[in-house]
Amino acid sequence: MCGRGGANVSLWLLIILIVAHHIWNFVGLSWNWAGLLEPMQTSSVFFAAKPASAPVRVRSLYTSRTPSTANDPNSMAAAAPKWAQKTITLPPQRRGCHLITPKIVKEIGQDLSEFKCGLAHLFLQHTSASLTINENYDSDVRDDTETFLNRIVPEGRSAPWKHTIEGPDDMPAHIKSSMFGCTLTVPITNGQLNMGTWQGIWLCEHRDNATPRKVVVTLNGI
Repeated sequence: MCGRGGANVSLWLLIILIVAHHIWNFVGLSWNWAGLLEPMQTSSVFFAAKPASAPVRVRSLYTSRTPSTANDPNSMAAAAPKWAQKTITLPPQRRGCHLITPKIVKEIGQDLSEFKCGLAHLFLQHTSASLTINENYDSDVRDDTETFLNRIVPEGRSAPWKHTIEGPDDMPAHIKSSMFGCTLTVPITNGQLNMGTWQGIWLCEHRDNATPRKVVVTLNGI
């Protein structure tokens, strides 16, 4: 009877332990089963709250350390960016393409010399003329370009244009302006416009009775 009674006690104890285990798991705690794994060495049952997870460590991918070149006066990284801007007025030109590089360089030369590296941006403030870069030596190239433009954009009564308020060359001038555009960007290197040997800046005048043309030149760099 004692043996059977002892077995019943053990069974009830096991049931109690199992129920207690589920209760503790439900409230978020974990059970240390060391007491059940080694019943002959200890009679104690240990309960412990679940350990908190280790804090997440975030490492910055960027540092505020100043590059060593920043202290070198001859390094471009040490130079602060700067800007300069000037509006150049070009005198009226006959219809056609005109080399204006010398005029532009003369007007911006003093500011240009202060830039070691940068960009020169030219913006023409008109819709019946244009800017482009092309041959700077043989004037025949400029004449041939004007001939080409006149052939592909016709004028006169047979032309299909509606916008002729200022004459037959009115709408063709707008179309030609859109073809070449009104902006240019040229690199600056050691105080000079860094163009190719045979490159030059052209002003293309598309009107018969031209007016002065304004070009805004903006320099930025170091």
